Amino acid sequence: MTNSTAPSTGTGVSRRNFLKTSTATAVGTAIATSLAAPAVHAAGSDLLRVGLIGCGRRGEGGGRGRGAAENCVHAGPNVQLYAMADLFPDHLEYSRKFLKDRLGDKVNVSDDRCFSGFNAYKDLIALKDIDIVILTSPPGFRPLHLQAAVEAGKHIFCEKPVAVDGPGVRSVLKTIEEARRKNVSLVSGLCWRYDFGMQETFKRIHDGLVGDIVALQCTYNTGPLWVAPRQSGWSDMEWQCRNWLYFAWLSGDFNVEQHIHSLDKMAWAMKDEYPVKAVGLGGRQQRTGPEYGHIFDHHSVVYEYANGVKVFSNCRQQKNCANDVTDHVFGTKATVDVMKYALKSHHGKPIWKYRPADNVKDDGMYQNEHNELIASIRSGKPINNGDYMTKSSLMAIMGRMATYTGQVITWDMALNSKEDLSPPKYDWISLATPAVAKPGVTRFV
Repeated sequence: MTNSTAPSTGTGVSRRNFLKTSTATAVGTAIATSLAAPAVHAAGSDLLRVGLIGCGRRGEGGGRGRGAAENCVHAGPNVQLYAMADLFPDHLEYSRKFLKDRLGDKVNVSDDRCFSGFNAYKDLIALKDIDIVILTSPPGFRPLHLQAAVEAGKHIFCEKPVAVDGPGVRSVLKTIEEARRKNVSLVSGLCWRYDFGMQETFKRIHDGLVGDIVALQCTYNTGPLWVAPRQSGWSDMEWQCRNWLYFAWLSGDFNVEQHIHSLDKMAWAMKDEYPVKAVGLGGRQQRTGPEYGHIFDHHSVVYEYANGVKVFSNCRQQKNCANDVTDHVFGTKATVDVMKYALKSHHGKPIWKYRPADNVKDDGMYQNEHNELIASIRSGKPINNGDYMTKSSLMAIMGRMATYTGQVITWDMALNSKEDLSPPKYDWISLATPAVAKPGVTRFV
């Protein structure tokens, strides 16, 4: 959140060059580990100070930032929430009290380490005592916040997605490489990657237990989400930011903001290879009022890989409809019910099902990701989840582009898109609600 313009972007990035990073990840991580400076917080002997950027809305249903902060301070000894920043002072104060009441001495956030407004993230990151920043503001701000945190040499927990458009993705690509050079940890909020049962399930897929993958399916059909009714005195900018789910410049639409979890699992099944094109349909049938901004309430996208394998992807946010959050992988030898951690034959015979090991402590995926972040800092062996978090974000963005335009969108088109969704300025300006996209009329940019 800054009063300056949106991040600078590059052009002409090819899918081939972009996907090279997946091969380079293991090598780059190994090099970064070998070059890492000696751990200054070894064995939990020194205090790790955490800054939270994006505290979450007041009340129930707005606590991802608060949840991440709680997970982080519980991830090891001598970890303390030390500073907080949010666009809105009321969000910050609610969250500070909420966390202090729950966590006691794990929260040490004085008034002079509370920051609000569009420059709040800069003020927090400028604190020299901060070791870790948690980035949980709306995704439209993520490229700016990531860039600033990495430039300052902070370790990062970064919620998904990391961008809402092509220029944002290109900015993040540069930032994650800088994070590798600086040997800072960058852990993604694509939390299923840190779920032990999911890790074991995908290991079986990658080991060939399903045979060759021939198709994949992911579905994320849920009910409606919250709305913050517009109050007297709110500018257009404030109203949109308080209802960020419903504006593509802030959320990317829910095919990006929510369904990215399912799409990331599909890419994970394909060993972090990504599709070459997408075509889809979507619209808004229930959420048609102005309080819902301009995003769709349903998307259906078919992604296609270079080898012809297709991902059949559906998501919906509508009331009084059947809910379904499932993922399936179909192979020549077996099928996988991903959410049940189970493989079965084509005749329905069970082949494998995950059983937790008695001697392994599993704190759950939300806690596990922070446990690994803190452990990486203590050991001086940084984690960098940048490749898959950026590519899965682009996969989701490509799907939205396909549903909004009604056109076939290739990976290179999405990556090199000139469509910059950021507002003209980050201040309390009059900001019109974008028009609802019309497939066949809305153009790809």
